[in-house]
Order: sequence, then structure tokens, then C-alpha cells
Amino acid sequence: MAERYIITIGRQYGSGGRYVGRQVAEMLGIPFYDKELVEMAAEESGINKDLFEHADEKPSQPFWNILPVSAGGFGGRISAADMPMNDKLFLIQANIVKKIAEQGSCVIVGRCADYILKDDPDLLRVFIHSTPEDKINRVTKFYGVAEADAESVIAKADKTRANYYNYYSGMKWGVSGQYDLSINTSILGAAGTAKLIADFAKLKALKSDED
Repeated sequence: MAERYIITIGRQYGSGGRYVGRQVAEMLGIPFYDKELVEMAAEESGINKDLFEHADEKPSQPFWNILPVSAGGFGGRISAADMPMNDKLFLIQANIVKKIAEQGSCVIVGRCADYILKDDPDLLRVFIHSTPEDKINRVTKFYGVAEADAESVIAKADKTRANYYNYYSGMKWGVSGQYDLSINTSILGAAGTAKLIADFAKLKALKSDED
């Protein structure tokens, strides 16, 4: 029977997480999902894609200080009828994530996928980070960010991702104990990091078969 790999990747902005995730998927011969989730959620729900893109990995800002975050995360705090649009979009996208995992092996970047799929026995939770210098180099080289602005752009992006993750999961973004692997891409590079994750996934699947 073919092994099932469910790999989620959280990442700091500029750490190369998306590229690493795509490389892992290619090494294992499995589907990769990042921005594709936005298109799939828009198509399934009939809601304008621009709304999903605007809300992508952003919490419900107008309700940030008045909606309590329970220990169990976002789900169940308010009724669907009363939900802010960002929260409705999150739930739609969460259902897409679940359906993707039900279909088989995949690599999913961001979108609280590790929280959404937390009960999946085949889940491998990865967090990608990097040194400040390497993140600045990457965003200036690949994202077209001016070097003078790079540090503030990175900090803002990471704060937004952390707020999104913390709000919807009830956990804390980037804390190593919440992941099976936390890797600094500055040590092995993106390609080396991808190989490490792919090899780790294979070993995890092998151990599961032995249990």
C-alpha cells in the first residue's frame, strides 16, 4: 500500500518555506497547496476570489479585541450567522484543507493546516525559519522588496501570520514544541531542508507501519 504523507508547513516570511514545501512535494511525488487553496475555496463557495485573497492568513481585525479566544481555538465561539466575513472565509478554507487531506498525500503551506488536521494520524507538522540576514536577502532578491524596507516588511508579515494563527488555533505560532520539525533553512539551504523533511516523512511513515 502506498504511504500517505500529510505535511503542513508553517513559515517565517522570507525563510523559503513555500519553495521548500514545493520541493518536498516534488521529491515525494504528491500534490502541493499554497495559493491554490484560495482559488479552490473561491470556486467551491462561489465567493469572489478577491475576498479570499484580501483575507488570506489575516484574522478578523474588527473583532480582534472583543471576541475571546478559547483554549480550543476559533471553532464554536459564535454562530455562523454572526460571523465576520474573515471568519466565514476561514471556515470555508478549513473545509477545503480537510477534503484535500481526505483525498490522500499532500503538502500544505500555512492556513492553520496543522491545527485543522491535528487529529490526522499521518500528520507531519513542520515550521520553517531562518536568520534575519538570509530573510532580508531572500525578500530583496525574490520578492522585490527594497533593502531599506526589508526588515519592517518581514516583521509586519510575521506579525500578521502570528495573529492569524493564534486567533484561529488558540495556540502560539512558531513555538517549536507544537511542531514535529522546526528547521533553520540557513543551515542546509532550501534544497537540503526539503530533502531532510522528505526523508523524515518517509521514516515517520515506516515507523507507523511497524507499530
